[in-house]
Amino acid sequence: MSRAEQPSRRTVLAAAVAAAVAGGVAPAAAADAAADADTGAADTDRAPARVDNRAWTTYRDWRSGTARGTRAAAGSRPGVVLATPAGTTSYTDPHTGRTADWEYGTWTSPVHRLAVPATEAIVSWNAHTPDGTWLQAELKGTYSDGTDTPWYVMGRWAAGDEDIRRTSVDDQSDGRSSIWTDTFSIDDASTGLRLVSYRLRLTLYRRPGAHTTPTVWRLGAMGSDIPDRFTVPASRPGLAQELSVPRYSQEIHKGQYPEYDNGGEAWCSPTSSQMIIEYWGGRLTEEQLAWVDPSYADPQVCHAARYTYDYQYAGCGNWPFNAAYAATFDGLQGVVTRLGSLTDLETLIAAGIPAITSQSFLAEELTGAGYGTSGHLMTVIGFTADGDVIANDPASDSDAEVRRVYKRREWENIWLRTKRYNASGNVASGTGGVCYLYFPAHPNARQRKALAAVGVR
Repeated sequence: MSRAEQPSRRTVLAAAVAAAVAGGVAPAAAADAAADADTGAADTDRAPARVDNRAWTTYRDWRSGTARGTRAAAGSRPGVVLATPAGTTSYTDPHTGRTADWEYGTWTSPVHRLAVPATEAIVSWNAHTPDGTWLQAELKGTYSDGTDTPWYVMGRWAAGDEDIRRTSVDDQSDGRSSIWTDTFSIDDASTGLRLVSYRLRLTLYRRPGAHTTPTVWRLGAMGSDIPDRFTVPASRPGLAQELSVPRYSQEIHKGQYPEYDNGGEAWCSPTSSQMIIEYWGGRLTEEQLAWVDPSYADPQVCHAARYTYDYQYAGCGNWPFNAAYAATFDGLQGVVTRLGSLTDLETLIAAGIPAITSQSFLAEELTGAGYGTSGHLMTVIGFTADGDVIANDPASDSDAEVRRVYKRREWENIWLRTKRYNASGNVASGTGGVCYLYFPAHPNARQRKALAAVGVR
């Protein structure tokens, strides 16, 4: 049985943009050299330039945008907040039918020209949304032929689920590109059409007359483009190290809270997120967990599923929603990116940064897994002396069985490839190295160096 969170979503994405799935990360030469000194990895193990990451995080960044009813806020964690709202609008929540009025303001980034003309782009954000507030993130791009995309909604999000239901938006396309839940994709990459630049727009909402405000302290996008491939080059082992990351099984939650994607068997993404959040010291209070049935083990996993759930996608596997959930914990930030090799993962592990990776495979393609999947998230926590991958696999029957060791070459291929064959022998997608990275809001020098080496700042 597939362990995918939502096989239909990734299958549709593959069918529509099989030539457009992208992967790989391009670290700068100087950062490469620094990371290699730390891990013993060789430059030849790194992937060619295929990913462009841009994030707005500093006071100067927020001042560089165009504000309507918002302003840049200084401090230890600079961000953008509502100031004097630009107006009031009504929003009818498609998942509850409720209509309410909201004050709003917008912030629009400067144009960012991608170093890598892209076939895909994924927007992610980190924010605080007190009760009575929420946000919308959008992307508008320019194609390589000089024409523009429409403004695409990349997510409507709140940390809670009482004011609005967090949601992706379906049926967005201009006939040349489309939005597949959380991913902008060129419809037919074989034409040579690419996304060459973009702007991002935030709309911040609050109840009329209130004095609360959403605060967004990180907004960015990852654009990427690599050739289609069934196999990827092998990397050489360069690290033997294991991080002490909590172990949680999604399977022990099977049947619990079926309103969130049929319960625990589909919770690989939030379960993996919760592992790393707690690795960094994030904890939920008894009050926050009071809604969970007290007979359930690991109630924090149930909480993570509820608060990453995308009501349109009807699943917990929305990539930016998981990163945004992680960043609701004090002192953390989260991004969605693509990496280019296991060498990149070694660089992160050496700096104490675990990663959540997305992969799909047949049962026979990953020795020891005991299952096949059209989409599954695991947490990479280290490497053995032989270079094999140590992973916390939430698709395990108990917490005690979560730690697994998978063969390096098998793991590398199922994670980094962009095309594969499914159980019926038809071509399906791979994620091309997609991962979530959660790390401190103020990383130390070693962490900053490792993140820069894999293209994240």
